[in-house]
Formats: sequence, structure tokens, C-alpha cells
Amino acid sequence: MQQASLLLLLLLAGLCALSRAQYDEDPHWWFHYLRSQQSTSYDPYDPYPYEPYPYGVDEDPGYAYGSPLAPEPRDCPQECDCPPNFPTAMYCDNRNLKYLPFVPSRMKYVYFQNNQIAAIQESVFDNATGLLWIALHGNQITSEKVGRKVFSKLRHLERLYLDHNNLTRVPGPLPRSLRELHLEHNQISRVPGNALEGLENLTALYLHHNEIQEVGSTLRGLRSLILLDLSYNHLRRVPDGLPAALEQLYLEHNNVYSMPDSYFRGSPKLLYVRLSHNSLTNNGLASNAFNASSLLELDLSYNQLQKIPPVSTNLENLYLQGNRINEFSISSFCTVVD
Repeated sequence: MQQASLLLLLLLAGLCALSRAQYDEDPHWWFHYLRSQQSTSYDPYDPYPYEPYPYGVDEDPGYAYGSPLAPEPRDCPQECDCPPNFPTAMYCDNRNLKYLPFVPSRMKYVYFQNNQIAAIQESVFDNATGLLWIALHGNQITSEKVGRKVFSKLRHLERLYLDHNNLTRVPGPLPRSLRELHLEHNQISRVPGNALEGLENLTALYLHHNEIQEVGSTLRGLRSLILLDLSYNHLRRVPDGLPAALEQLYLEHNNVYSMPDSYFRGSPKLLYVRLSHNSLTNNGLASNAFNASSLLELDLSYNQLQKIPPVSTNLENLYLQGNRINEFSISSFCTVVD
């Protein structure tokens, strides 16, 4: 009986020593064991358990599963966080950085937003040519300090966030793989004809809150473009050659005063058009400017219209407040549209 008790005591002591040794080697071993029992899977286009778009996120996604985390790989820059759960993502946001740190070759998603970065050197992404997303919004980047070919080397890049900077022109050349381009809230005044050349896969272009006065025929080659936002600029005329795939067009808060005949004929999928807060008058409108059968919503509010222009009977929402429309025009419009 005494021998059995002694044997049991020795066995318990051995187990405690083993547990203590493992704890000393890794103080968070029990936490890692619990986490290893959880199944984790993620979509490479959605690398975090919530919308990865970098706005409105207070908590660093690297700590989405709590703390502490396992040690970061050694190739992660000291200025950044590289969550082990998502080995292809690197977080360097909100660090008061004045430069772009080294980017490991394994990275596909890099976040540099809300820093004091003023330049994008030519070779900064040469080691990580497989990047899919680059977030550089909320910095102090100027056009003169952007490497001319810094983005063209990234043949897999799909989303580029350069909004809220000090850019005066569209950077380029840009890779053909690009799907979303965010350039809003900059100081861009002009978009040359070749600025977006070759971007046949681009689906969304955000240029609002700039100083753009003219777009010209820049959009003709954007065959896949679905959303175009040029609101809050200084446009006096609508862009030429809207893409055939376009569904959403935002031109509010500009100085547009005229609209050519059958302007939307080349965009048979167009659903939403916003032209509020412009300088449109009936004299500047062609008779069939807005008579497009695909349109579901048309916003012409806060212009200088005195008559309601002809529209398609398929239109579901028409906004006209803030104009100078008289009662006779309303009666006539209701008779035609029923």
C-alpha cells in the first residue's frame, strides 16, 4: 500500500515538472492549444473576419482573436504587425511612419494608412510582386515623389487606396489587373487621355472630392467599369464616351450646365445617375438627354430647371427639388408619364 502511494506521488511530480517545463518554454502554450482546436479558414479576398476595407476599423484586425498572439515571423518589420493567423497580411497603419518599410515577399495585403508617408520609392515593392491590396490612404504623398513604375510591376494588384493624400495627378502606369482605384480627396485637376490606359479590368473608379475640370475621352478603354464617382469636382461638361458596362454614375456637386442628346445610349446597363447641385438649365438639355430605358434613379435636384425633362417610363425615382419648375410643367409631365 505504501509502495503504491509512493509511486503515485512520483508520477504526479513528474507530470507537474513536465507541465512546468512546457510553460517555461512557451508561457502561452495553453492559449495556443485552445486556439489550435478552433477551425480557421479564410477567403484570400477577405483576409480578416470582417470587411477588410480600411475605414471604420478601430481594433487592429491582427488581434481579432484576442491576445497574446504567437510570435510573429522574423521577416516582419519591427514597425509593423504580421498576424500569424493571416501570414500574407502586414499592418503598418497609424504608426506615425514617414517612410515605407520593407515588405516581405509572402505579403499580399499591406496596410500603411494614416501615417506621415510622403513618398513611394521606385523599388519599395520589388520584393513583393504578388501584392493584391495596397492601402496608402491618409498620408502626405505627392505626385512628384511617386516612383513612375512602382505600381506597374505589381501584375496581380487588384485594389489600390491612395485617397486622402496630396496627389495632383493620376499615378501611372498602373497594372492591368487593377479592379478598384481610390483617388478621392486629393488635388487632381486633370485626367489625361492616357492616364487610365490599359485598365480593362477596372470595375470601380473613385475620383470624387478633387479639382478636376476635364476628363475628356479617358474612360473609353475602361470596358469593365461599373461605378464612376466624379462628384465634388469642377466639371463643366459630362465625360465623353461612358463605358458600356457602367451602372452607377455620380456627378453631383460640379458645374455641369448642359447634356448632349442621347448621352446614355452607349451605356445600356446604366441604373443610377446623380447630377444634383450642378448648373443644368432646360436650354442646355437636349430633348432626349435623360430618356434612357435602363435608368431606375435620376437625381436632378438643386439645378436651374424650369421644366421637367422627358424621361423613360421605366424610371422609378426622379428627384427634382431645389429647381424652378412651374405648375404647368408638372401637370404636363404627369399627363405624359401617368
